[in-house]
Amino acid sequence: MGLDAASLPDFPWDLLTPYAQRARSHPGGIVDLSVGTPVDPTPPAVRAALEGASGSPGYPPTAGTLALREAVVDWFARRRGVPGLAEHQVLPTVGSKELVALLPSMLGLGAGDAVVHPAAAYPTYDIGARLAGARPVPSDDPVAVLDADDAVRLVWLNSPSNPTGEVMGVDRLAGVVAAARRAQERHGHPVVVAADECYAELAWTAPWASRGVPSLLDPRVTGGHVTGLLVAYSLSKRSNLAGYRAAFVAGDPEIVGRLLEVRKHAGLMVPGPVQAAMVAALGDDAHVAEQKERYARRRAVLRDALAQAGYVADGSEAGLYLWVRPEGGQGSWETVSDLADLGILVAPGAFYGDDVHVRVALTATDERVDEAAARLSGA
Repeated sequence: MGLDAASLPDFPWDLLTPYAQRARSHPGGIVDLSVGTPVDPTPPAVRAALEGASGSPGYPPTAGTLALREAVVDWFARRRGVPGLAEHQVLPTVGSKELVALLPSMLGLGAGDAVVHPAAAYPTYDIGARLAGARPVPSDDPVAVLDADDAVRLVWLNSPSNPTGEVMGVDRLAGVVAAARRAQERHGHPVVVAADECYAELAWTAPWASRGVPSLLDPRVTGGHVTGLLVAYSLSKRSNLAGYRAAFVAGDPEIVGRLLEVRKHAGLMVPGPVQAAMVAALGDDAHVAEQKERYARRRAVLRDALAQAGYVADGSEAGLYLWVRPEGGQGSWETVSDLADLGILVAPGAFYGDDVHVRVALTATDERVDEAAARLSGA
């Protein structure tokens, strides 16, 4: 039996409210580096595609238009090293968060089932398990959990990680896939491995910046077949489309087909104009490179300023965040408080299962990032 809404934990971001109020009281105003919502313009070609498709009086296809599914297939081959996908292996979703929250339920998980997710992780992996009535299992060693716990039915991977920026290489990904398939053979019930790869096009350090971030659907990982594997991806961050709720899932055609049937019954469909905008966004690599340059500059400015102020950045190999801690060591809420006194709002690692670090988003304008750096230098 699933969890009723009344027994869900408090929404974590509400706990930041008093710190946000304190940061806003700074004479120079708040520099909000907490949530990670895009602030830069939506690409003109994407807006034009949205406007051009705005006359959409009918219901959009839940499965996605053929043009959209073809665009996703082409993007996987061109940008992610995943050739050979077919259109029926792709399904658009209303952003990626709803997929993360609902996937355990859509897969039929419930009491007695376990969902593995990273130890330091986006909270919705845990919430999705609880909504289905399943047991969340935080672990940085999913292979060990799969080998020991026959209740595991779903493993969430997140590479690059939100919040740590860690990237999983081909060998690590393949090891999880092999362990999941061993577990399925051992106890007979399906074990799905799902990878949230929303930050894959924002790699900063070697070797990922030059080689690219490996996908769970990479043939070097899958062994030549995608049975039991799903990848979720969002256009929110790489294309500044958070307000469009534009995302998709791809992989095992049997699972994708099951998700499609559930979504048809539930009325979960991406609006037609948004699907047209997604086609434009997926087909244009130039705006992705331009946006990455913006984030690279902000990342360098913030990283240097934080280092000068006595903060250490760990991980942070890819993605939209710096994962930092003070050199002297203290709890994450204390660091949030210290930075709020400077008018800088960040997210505590406690939101993600790590009370040592704080997450610093790169999603502020150049002017506000420079202002944060000046305050840190002054401190």
